[in-house]
Amino acid sequence: MPKKESVNKNFILRIDSEMMEAIEKWAADEFRSINGQILYILDQALRKAGRLKKE
Repeated sequence: MPKKESVNKNFILRIDSEMMEAIEKWAADEFRSINGQILYILDQALRKAGRLKKE
C-alpha cells in the first residue's frame, strides 16, 4: 500500500496575547519558528493522547 502524501492545510487560529507571547518565547528558546513550535506542540499532544501514530 503506497504511503499517503502529506498535504499542509491553512487555517486561522485566534489566540490570546499572553499565550502567544509564551509560544513565541518557547519557539525562540528552541530555535523554531512560531508555526514550527505550534506544530511541535500539537504533534506531541496528539501522540501522548494516542491520536497519532508513533514513527
